[in-house]
Amino acid sequence: MLNRDKIADFAMVDSLGALLPPSRGEGIAGKLMMLIVAILMCIGIVIVYSSGAEWAKKQYSSSEYFLWRQLAFSALGIITVLMVAQLDYHIFCKTSKIILLVSIMLLALLLVLKAGGRYSKAARWIEFGPFTFQVSDFAKYALIFHFSRLISEKQSYIRDLNNSYYPLLTILMTVVALVAFEPNFSTASLIALIGFMLMFIGGVNIRHLLATFSLLIPIAGVFAIAAPYRLARLLSFTSKNEKEISYQVVQALIGLGNGGLFGLGIGASKQRQLYLPLSYNDLVFVVIGEEYGMVGAVALIALFTGFLVCGLIIAKHAPDNFGKYVATGITMAITLFAVINIAVACHLIPTTGVALPFISYGGTALLLNSLGVGILISISRYKKRAIEKSVQPFASERSMV
Repeated sequence: MLNRDKIADFAMVDSLGALLPPSRGEGIAGKLMMLIVAILMCIGIVIVYSSGAEWAKKQYSSSEYFLWRQLAFSALGIITVLMVAQLDYHIFCKTSKIILLVSIMLLALLLVLKAGGRYSKAARWIEFGPFTFQVSDFAKYALIFHFSRLISEKQSYIRDLNNSYYPLLTILMTVVALVAFEPNFSTASLIALIGFMLMFIGGVNIRHLLATFSLLIPIAGVFAIAAPYRLARLLSFTSKNEKEISYQVVQALIGLGNGGLFGLGIGASKQRQLYLPLSYNDLVFVVIGEEYGMVGAVALIALFTGFLVCGLIIAKHAPDNFGKYVATGITMAITLFAVINIAVACHLIPTTGVALPFISYGGTALLLNSLGVGILISISRYKKRAIEKSVQPFASERSMV
């Protein structure tokens, strides 16, 4: 309960045009999100070790190779969350243009290196000594930051075709095209979806969006079947002949079937014994379903559902439009990647290479998603920090009196 002095202070703050106190649900959302992410990271450490031990032993002669790296990435991820949560999230608004330009330059560099023969297959990673960096993950967040800024600034004329929609669409299609030509069609599609969702939430004319979809969907369809491996995945998904279904899908379904209701137990997965490709990355959900059963799988889905709810609460109560759009974009990006990963593991959509946030092995995605979570928590705390700063001068004056 607030005493009369504090109530008077809040009234004075409000009269000066400052922020109202955060609601109880808003305060809980940030703390609960931090707890959910910490739990997901802990699950990731255990599952990556369980699912990747045999592959690590085969590739790196040490069954603990993935374990120690995932543990280090998770520790850095927690540190990133805590550090970014202390920042004023508006710094990402001020620097959004620079961040976006850097991401576009890096994406273009990948294509140049690919054209020069540096990459024989997909050009998705830039190497920095012993470390590798997936540029599309960085570009995804760069787009969210700058889109949130532009949509906030263009609110008075957001439905205008030439001054609002075309500039936004040009930026989005530039990033999407660069990612698609790596090639990374799945990530490009998800980035496009995130961009269009932000435009829709921001109030862009729905007719402009529908007209764009009518043009892009056929183009995306042709692009999807242009590569033989993508066409093979689509045919495998639609085929009713068991022999035509890909080996990867068959092994994933066997793994989920093995798990039953309660699973085989920690470390007891059979599919991780070099049967299931990328069991520690793209198909890590299969190992969770096999070792912890349907109960464990549903519990994991519940955690991501909780993450989604917390993120939407933070977005709803954000102190300004930039905070609202950034929170929405980050929340939807992480949730979408989780949904697609789980859907692929369950053979609900065609096979594609999308990692499970906070759980799949890998440093770039984990650290950037941790950055996103830190921003979400920063947004959830902003009102409280702003009120405390505004109240301090009044408290100082009273102490002097």
